Amino acid sequence: MIAVGVLMCLATGYALRGGLFAKRKTEIVGMDMQGLAFGGLSIAAAMWFFGPMVGIAIIFAVVIHEYGHVCAFRVAGHADARFRLIPLMGGVAISDSIPASQEKDFFITLMGPAIGLGPMILALGLSGIMWGVSVDVAVFLSTFAMVTGALNFFNMLPFWPLDGGRMLRVIAHAFWPPLAYLLAIAMSAAFVAAAIAMQSFVLFFFALMGVQSLASSNMLAQVQHPLSRKRAVLAASAYLFTAATFFFGGGYSFFLRFL
Repeated sequence: MIAVGVLMCLATGYALRGGLFAKRKTEIVGMDMQGLAFGGLSIAAAMWFFGPMVGIAIIFAVVIHEYGHVCAFRVAGHADARFRLIPLMGGVAISDSIPASQEKDFFITLMGPAIGLGPMILALGLSGIMWGVSVDVAVFLSTFAMVTGALNFFNMLPFWPLDGGRMLRVIAHAFWPPLAYLLAIAMSAAFVAAAIAMQSFVLFFFALMGVQSLASSNMLAQVQHPLSRKRAVLAASAYLFTAATFFFGGGYSFFLRFL
């Protein structure tokens, strides 16, 4: 399993080559106090609500996820890409310009979850070895693997505006553009219903934000270069493979343990 994790890390690293590090030199012009505050609150909130070990694992998983988006942004030509942690809501990767094509849009969206595949599998493999060396390290590695699997699997569910919803919208647009908008509405409604059923204010707030973004997302799709149907089939395969790996690699165990 360790070998598979290393190979997966190398594969995602190759896919993100050229975007793992900023091409231009970083210039320190001052402290981003708002960013530091949000980051500190995110860490504190995660540790307070989920406990120190699970909280730290959540922060690591979120940072890796958002870093994947940022790297993919850079590969697509967005040198200004960056991310920020948001307390109790994960994080967000942003750029000052939109992806020029739906292919780039899909790639940027996919690589947020996909970059976590290697670390999750590697942590699972290493946790088995570490049981005889350090129980604490072994527990943290297995916890990190489960948290990474659960967070990314949830993020790939067919809900708008989660990454899964965004990817499915791009795929649907390649086959029939009107279907993409109808699918986004249905996924948004499903997200709202799920948030109400789970009685989660955070998810409900996030779902409402998605509803507000429906119109702008439809306009964005009209100006982006469309994804071809052949590439849409490959994109769908990548989506299903990534989602299934996260579910069986860590998500299923996490849900059994904590839900």
